[in-house]
Amino acid sequence: MLVVSPQAGIERGVAMKKVAWIAATMSALAAAAAVATLTIRSQVPQPTSSRWKLEWPKMDPQRGKRLFAERGCVVCHQVNGVGGTDAPALDVSTMNPVMSPFDFFAKMWRGAAPMISMQKREIGHQVELSGQDLADIVAFAHDQQSQRSFSERDIPEYIRVLMNGEHDSEQEASPMGMHRHGPAMMTR
Repeated sequence: MLVVSPQAGIERGVAMKKVAWIAATMSALAAAAAVATLTIRSQVPQPTSSRWKLEWPKMDPQRGKRLFAERGCVVCHQVNGVGGTDAPALDVSTMNPVMSPFDFFAKMWRGAAPMISMQKREIGHQVELSGQDLADIVAFAHDQQSQRSFSERDIPEYIRVLMNGEHDSEQEASPMGMHRHGPAMMTR
């Protein structure tokens, strides 16, 4: 026959009350989380018609690599040791391992004024990029394989001329002068 002391019975009762309190607290937290989730979801704007839709662009790092060189990003930014040093390098190793493209765009936006000023000084005009162009350049900035193959061979001659300061006059560095060296760096 098992004999239980009064003290052991009291301790067992206290332990049971603690377990019940923990279970009640966890249930309350779970209920609060469910209410918070429903509240947050109800605050997210809902489509007002079937025509409302946000589209996530397909991001092509190879096209981004080409644009990085052709549009003149390489004049100021470096990738894989190739390019200018007036602006931050865009090597994969300098990027956050997990990054929203919107964070990348926000960082560009914060530096827009000096970036536009440098574009005008270095290449003669502000570079125009579409949303798709930006998405592809971001994909390139985050794609190690595409960056590994990036070299001076990827830089068009008209951009090399700008990088090396070999253009004959300010006229050649202007958007009209660009036409003599290759495609204009405008949105296509």
